[in-house]
Amino acid sequence: MALTDLPLHSHGRRLVVDLSHEHGLALLSLPPLGGLRLQTRARRAVEEAVLSLAGPPQATLAEGPPRSQPLLGPFVSRLAPIHPGQVGEEETVDLRYVVSGPRGYLRVLVGMVRANRPWRLVPGLSKALAAALATGAVATVNSTIWNLAESLSTPRLVIATVGSVALMIGWLIVDAQLWHRSAEVSREARQRARLYNASTVMTVGIGVLVCYVGLIVINLVWALFILNDQVFASTTRTPLNAAEYWTLSWFVASVATVGGALGSGLESDEAIRAAAYSKREQERRHMLQDDDGD
Repeated sequence: MALTDLPLHSHGRRLVVDLSHEHGLALLSLPPLGGLRLQTRARRAVEEAVLSLAGPPQATLAEGPPRSQPLLGPFVSRLAPIHPGQVGEEETVDLRYVVSGPRGYLRVLVGMVRANRPWRLVPGLSKALAAALATGAVATVNSTIWNLAESLSTPRLVIATVGSVALMIGWLIVDAQLWHRSAEVSREARQRARLYNASTVMTVGIGVLVCYVGLIVINLVWALFILNDQVFASTTRTPLNAAEYWTLSWFVASVATVGGALGSGLESDEAIRAAAYSKREQERRHMLQDDDGD
């Protein structure tokens, strides 16, 4: 029984499990099981796969299961939208389960993002984080930033948040060459490339959002410690209340995120990839680079 956290494809469908009753082998791809309750779903999938391997011989499987008694019924019902997939005549596999449709695509995508563990992005980018923290610390005590924060409405603060986060995501993907380009021109290859790129954007996006929230909290604590209400009021003509602390910390987080994007340029591409991808995904990309080099 082999498990992998890489997405597998077969005949244009996203593969969940391959079974070979003749050889007593099974290959399970974890991303199609989704990102929630993964251990429970994986355990159930392994149980059903082992039960199937210990069940009817290949000759019975070749004749096709009765419609009223589908193979791996519990596997399908528990992990819908998983269903039987096409098996080629020359393949050693005699039973295959795949996912299809928008729901299946979303489940694979969420599973890939979970495998990449996007929360590791923040501690993995130490130089970018240091640049963001330094930018935030300086911006918090800058009177120009105080006036800007007080003059910005909530919609403009939201726009600043979206812009800074999008800039950070785009910079990380472009600078570290995380965007996947397939050398193949087949429809299946294009589908794989879209899936990999979508998982990259989501992985980096979640990591950057975690960083952004952390910056808001750190900036708020720093502002509570360092700001003087009389100096702030004399500069902005606004008393320093809870709303002003929140608005300033929110705006400074956007400014600091832009500083972090610039600081990420000091990180090596390997450090960014290690922070953004799982070990198996890094190995897959190294193999693709080696193939392109050959």
